[in-house]
Amino acid sequence: MKTSNPVLARLGQAAERERAAGYAPTGPYGQPGYPQQYPPQAGYPGAPGLPSAPPAVTPMSIDDVVVKTVTLLAILGVSAAAAWALVPDALLGVAWIGAAVVGLVIGLIISFSRMANPALVVAYAVVEGVLVGALSKFFESLYDGIVLQAVTATFGVFFVMAMLYRARVIRATPKFVKGMIAVMAGLFAVMLINLVLALFGVNTGLRDGSPLAIGFSIVCIVVASLSFVLSFKEVEDGVRMGLPQRYSWVAAFGILVSLIWLYIEMLRLLSYFQGDD
Repeated sequence: MKTSNPVLARLGQAAERERAAGYAPTGPYGQPGYPQQYPPQAGYPGAPGLPSAPPAVTPMSIDDVVVKTVTLLAILGVSAAAAWALVPDALLGVAWIGAAVVGLVIGLIISFSRMANPALVVAYAVVEGVLVGALSKFFESLYDGIVLQAVTATFGVFFVMAMLYRARVIRATPKFVKGMIAVMAGLFAVMLINLVLALFGVNTGLRDGSPLAIGFSIVCIVVASLSFVLSFKEVEDGVRMGLPQRYSWVAAFGILVSLIWLYIEMLRLLSYFQGDD
């Protein structure tokens, strides 16, 4: 089964290599999905007189992705709470900038790696928890109640997008996927350039609460919301392709990235409408 998602395509290629090595996913009733690749040897299962038991790997399921996503959210929540409680106010900026850089590096490694690495995905959740905790503490100190509003809005959008995707109101067509990847790459490039310019004291107006900043945050929120469609498509394609169970960590990682991005943009947008304190 082909997919238009380049990262998922690489995962599919990795799964094909595993199947070629004899590690085949089991079928729906426990039967191996592929024949054994090597002739049985004496003394081992499959040898003459012994029952055949080819090596098998359980394929990922939607339930696996749900469990992994909830696990990552719990880890992120604990890390965020720890950052909120332990990081002094004077070091909040250092904490979130450092976490953002480290998280970006880990995220790129996960996205372009050919193998699913649960340890890296968990590390990403921990680092991003520091980012979320530090940012949340900063915004909450300025605008009381903004964190709860942002969390509610974030998960509200997530569930709405899940229902729209399930009802096939929004479809992840090849053109949609390619367009979304191009738009997200463009937005991240703009945000990175804006961050670098801000470090040198240059104000582009994208993050200062101006009408331009409000418009930019709305665009980011719309794109972040639509990125869930890509994640849902990844899950469906991964299950259909019979990827090994551990690849559910990669699918959960994609959902986590979108949730974090959406939450941060919600924080920013809500702050623009809560005064100039």
